[in-house]
Amino acid sequence: MDLTQKFLEVALIGAEWVLWLLVVLSVISVYVMLERFLFFRQIAGADGALRRKLLTTLADRDNAAAAKMVAGSPGSGARIVVEMLANESRGPAAIEAALNATRSEEKLRLERNLAFLGTLGANAPFIGLFGTVLGIIRAFKDLADAGLKAGGESSTAVMAGISEALVATAVGLLVAIPAVVAYNLFQRRVKRTMGEAEALAQSALGLLVSRKVEV
Repeated sequence: MDLTQKFLEVALIGAEWVLWLLVVLSVISVYVMLERFLFFRQIAGADGALRRKLLTTLADRDNAAAAKMVAGSPGSGARIVVEMLANESRGPAAIEAALNATRSEEKLRLERNLAFLGTLGANAPFIGLFGTVLGIIRAFKDLADAGLKAGGESSTAVMAGISEALVATAVGLLVAIPAVVAYNLFQRRVKRTMGEAEALAQSALGLLVSRKVEV
């Protein structure tokens, strides 16, 4: 079996399918960007706006009001406090365990689909380059089959083929750059949101645990 010939037959399919793959990936990336943008806009500042009022309520030992307050909040910190309040009767260890477990769940919720953007940003240029290589292989194969013609017609044809092949690299970069930018922006939003959530949850933890110590 001539492996080179087999791979050449595959390469001669051309780069068209690579371009379609990049288009599909770009559509998915745009969907992920919009979904994450709307998600972070919904929860932006939720924990910061809730913090002072919630801590005052917890300091007054009004757990029912505190539970009602955090139940309607979309913030990650509020969702952590919901679990902490649900486990308060089991003691300080249970409260802290609820905090740690829910914190991990919230981080996963905030980072949902961001791995796709990071992977696409890192690999889309290589996918485009792969399409360009396929296009160049096809262009030179066409040149070899046609042979040299008077007037440079074959050279003109192969140059046209190579220029078309380079489109795949350009499209790969066009898909990768927005994905990388969005990934970095959303990662910063994750860190900021988790910081606000941690501040709210740790403050609530201090109040809830201090009650048990006093008792």
